[in-house]
Amino acid sequence: MKIDADDFELFGLPRRFAQDREQIDARWKALQSEVHPDRFTTEGTASQRVAMQWAVRVNEAYQRLKDPLRRAAYLCELRGARIDAKTDTAMPADFLLQQMQWREALQDAESASAVEALATQMGEQREQRMRRLQQLLDEQNDARPASSEVRALMFIERFAEDVDRRLEALGQ
Repeated sequence: MKIDADDFELFGLPRRFAQDREQIDARWKALQSEVHPDRFTTEGTASQRVAMQWAVRVNEAYQRLKDPLRRAAYLCELRGARIDAKTDTAMPADFLLQQMQWREALQDAESASAVEALATQMGEQREQRMRRLQQLLDEQNDARPASSEVRALMFIERFAEDVDRRLEALGQ
């Protein structure tokens, strides 16, 4: 293993969006058992420090790989298409209009069923965009439009958090 390997190489996985979560989990457990600092207690401070660096590296890679949106963002960046979600907020007008409509509908929703209907609509949009993301990354190898999909999905994820908070406020 090389500490400067990308996450996919580190985990021995193909560099693609579609991944088997069970395989990611199993590989993480195997890597952790190899590098866990407890395995190096008798080998001195330097070995334990190196093991700790490896354990942190493996955990960081696992966090990126197990989350489809983070994995997609990472793939885009590996392929030269930076996400820059904090500075690049330009989105197509129809997407922004949809976001505004969803937010207004959430604000106006007075019942849990109205919020759940909105959540269903948002979930369908999320799934459609995830399929598109997989197509762009795995079939077309086109990271630039995939990075736009990632940014759109980040908006949707933040909205999903707002929906969850609203459902909690309504007692659901």
